[in-house]
Amino acid sequence: MAWLGHFNYWIFVFLMMAGFYTVIARGNLIKKIVGLNIFQTSVFLLYITMGKVAGGTAPIVPEGGSEGVVYSNPIPHVLILTAIVVGVATTALGLALIVRINEAYGTIEEDEIQDIEESGDKKERAT
Repeated sequence: MAWLGHFNYWIFVFLMMAGFYTVIARGNLIKKIVGLNIFQTSVFLLYITMGKVAGGTAPIVPEGGSEGVVYSNPIPHVLILTAIVVGVATTALGLALIVRINEAYGTIEEDEIQDIEESGDKKERAT
């Protein structure tokens, strides 16, 4: 039962591999974006897990001193907040590109787009 002590790491590994598998195995571009988001979420979980100290408090030092007090590191949490904002922006950009790809090719399936590119029958865009 020693593995139960590392439950959050098992969740991290499972989410990372599920996201990675989705990106590699799926041909649908939206499913690839979802896989990237799952992968990203696993990294967020890992960083937040490492930033938490058992019994630690917020790093706010009282006036009288702080002997023997254990503090949690706030830096990983701040970095994850920034990463979440970047992740949302990246997802929005990816979805916008998928909309443009769908307008240009009429599909969001990777194999069909490659077939269209090879045959040279790219759907003309309406101007």
